Amino acid sequence: MMGSASFHPWLALAYVAITGHITITCVSLYLHRAMAHRSLTLHPLPAACMRVWLWMFTGMYTKEWTACHRKHHAFTDQEGDPHSPKNEGFWQVLLAGVIYYQRAVADEAMVEKYGRGTPDDWLERRVFRQLHLVGIFSVLLVDSLLFGSFLGLGAWAIQMAWTPLFAAGVINGAGHAIGYRNFGLQDTSRNLLPWGVWIAGEELHNNHHANPASPKFSVKWWEYDVSWTYISVLKAMGLASVIEAATPASAAVPIDLSGVVLASR
Repeated sequence: MMGSASFHPWLALAYVAITGHITITCVSLYLHRAMAHRSLTLHPLPAACMRVWLWMFTGMYTKEWTACHRKHHAFTDQEGDPHSPKNEGFWQVLLAGVIYYQRAVADEAMVEKYGRGTPDDWLERRVFRQLHLVGIFSVLLVDSLLFGSFLGLGAWAIQMAWTPLFAAGVINGAGHAIGYRNFGLQDTSRNLLPWGVWIAGEELHNNHHANPASPKFSVKWWEYDVSWTYISVLKAMGLASVIEAATPASAAVPIDLSGVVLASR
């Protein structure tokens, strides 16, 4: 009989896939829908859990991510868009999206302007910023304890690349180049797939650009946004509330720069 160690690569693969999905779900629910667009309000408990998870698995700051995304909606596929394939090139954004993100958030004035209304509490200042690397390397320690040094390092490397690949690369790159469109907007946004599961509903990118104020990204009966299912569960538990999941509006609706961006051009 084979020893349990023979199954470690498969366990590691399943572990990476599950943790990766949790990470991208936290990005979608907390950073994207709750922070950037304010279409979702999370109870402090799940919000704190998501913030800690993102600290460990991405190392990103809420204010920076929010600011970059809000600016993307303010200048979608125009001059000033931090990561437009139309401006920068499809392969450049797909394969090096994280570089465009880092370049954007290096602009402190931009982060201050578009990052208003994000947390600036003790947890943000004393843990997520001052102990920036602690979260990331704590995941490496856990992975090494679970799977050994070599396999654990491999699992950790994939986990750290998960958000740069799928959020910064696939959504910002392929999401503006490949797929179908429900709405003829002035930008190039597209729905990658009608079933938003692997990237937590972010696959429905054209739908989102049509109405960024909506917390639900699916609009056709045959489309599915897995994050809306998660939100519905949180609502039933009293851990989340949402604005009305309205019918997508036109592409020319106002942006509130007082701290909350609700729509795109």
